[in-house]
Amino acid sequence: MELRHLRYFITVAEELSFSKAAVKLHTAQPSLSQQIKDLEDDIGVQLFYRTKRKVELTEEGLVFLEQARLTLTQADKAITMARQVAAAKVQCLRIGFLPSAEIRIFPYIFPRLRVKTPKLQINTLNLKESDQIAELKKGDLDIIFINQDFQNEYFASQLVLKEPLIFILPKQHPLVEFNALNIEQLNGLELTILSHKLSQPLAQTILKYRDQHQIKFKSVHETNTIAECIQAVQSGLSCAILPSYMQALATDQIAVRPLNHPLPSLDVFMSFHRTSPSQAAEQFLEEIRQVFELEQLALYAS
Repeated sequence: MELRHLRYFITVAEELSFSKAAVKLHTAQPSLSQQIKDLEDDIGVQLFYRTKRKVELTEEGLVFLEQARLTLTQADKAITMARQVAAAKVQCLRIGFLPSAEIRIFPYIFPRLRVKTPKLQINTLNLKESDQIAELKKGDLDIIFINQDFQNEYFASQLVLKEPLIFILPKQHPLVEFNALNIEQLNGLELTILSHKLSQPLAQTILKYRDQHQIKFKSVHETNTIAECIQAVQSGLSCAILPSYMQALATDQIAVRPLNHPLPSLDVFMSFHRTSPSQAAEQFLEEIRQVFELEQLALYAS
């Protein structure tokens, strides 16, 4: 028994005429009569009394009609709810990010998206890189922004921008009197950086720069939060190397100084699903490629 059998039965029961029901259902009367007979054979009871002059429901047919209507109503409700969920998914974009994306990327993309797709719901999560990748793999995020080129057969990656690094030190430090610092002046200083656990590419980039230029810091401390890193500088205990966007978080207790050997930049990549991207994700990718003049990648397999 299929739902169409119930619809045929209900229409005949309401019209009490096979010919009128056939017209309403846009089908041939013999075909409709056969469908009703198949239904009766399937459930093992007679649903209609049929004569040449009239069609009437049997007692069993009356009971079956009530339940058939409830079944179709519930089926229609299930279909509507499933479609609503699917529509909600299309209109929801889930993005994981590191703070650089929040400052350097989102302000240029989100206003454009909200104008073009005002019903789009954008959910953002500030997560460390390893957590972002895990959520992307699980399908709980559509797009992530991280400092590493994460891609494989399932996920694509595209470089969006390069975030410069800056050297900061306490405002009262003697080196602040210099407009720019030589590498040798960093020897013997305490350095604070963000933990490998928070951003491995950032920590590796800083330590590689230290080794390349043979800087002999007194020690290198790692902190688990941006606030702890900046606090270490503000308190006068340390200097730090951070992404340049963090300069906006600095207070009058902190100074920024360039180095004679410029600090490297930190790559900011976006990673996303190669196949079956949501409509919202497609819209976001299109906007970011236009704003940041990125190439359109040939990514999506059928």
